[in-house]
Order: sequence, then C-alpha cells, then structure tokens
Amino acid sequence: MCLFVILLFFGPRAAIALWWLFEPLRWDATFSSFWLPFLGFLLAPWTTLMYVLVAPGGVTGFDWVWIGLAIVIDVASYSSGGVYGRRRQSVAS
Repeated sequence: MCLFVILLFFGPRAAIALWWLFEPLRWDATFSSFWLPFLGFLLAPWTTLMYVLVAPGGVTGFDWVWIGLAIVIDVASYSSGGVYGRRRQSVAS
C-alpha cells in the first residue's frame, strides 16, 4: 500500500529508490549486478518496478503480461510528449 502511495505522489523513480532502501535483499535476489537496475531506473522505471515485483519467484505465465504492460507504459511516457508538442504547434499555426 505504501509503495502505491509513493507511486501516485512522486512517480516510479522515487518508488524505486525507496523500495531499494527498505528492501535491498529483494533487489539483490532479482538482479546480480548494480548496472541493470541503474539503467532501468534511468530508462525504464515502470518496467524495473514490475520486474522486481514479479521476478524473485520466477517470471512465468501471467507475469509476462504485467511486464509487457509496464513496457507499454514506459514507451508511452517517452512518446506522448512529442505528440502533445506537435499538437500545440499545429493549433498555434
């Protein structure tokens, strides 16, 4: 529940930082190095959060749907800014 509130108010990167501080063993069980979660923090925070949520027990079955949804959210967060900017330019012309 606390993770959900952090996501709502501060975003996925804050949730990653706080979850890593409070539950480092889960992150160590999920990732074998520092670099993959660091890159996930920078480039794909929703996917990183979802992977940490489902991966320690093994990613099987319906878990792939959740990871896929997180990938879609990450891609949408990068692509939506360009659409909004183009729409504003065309209205101003």
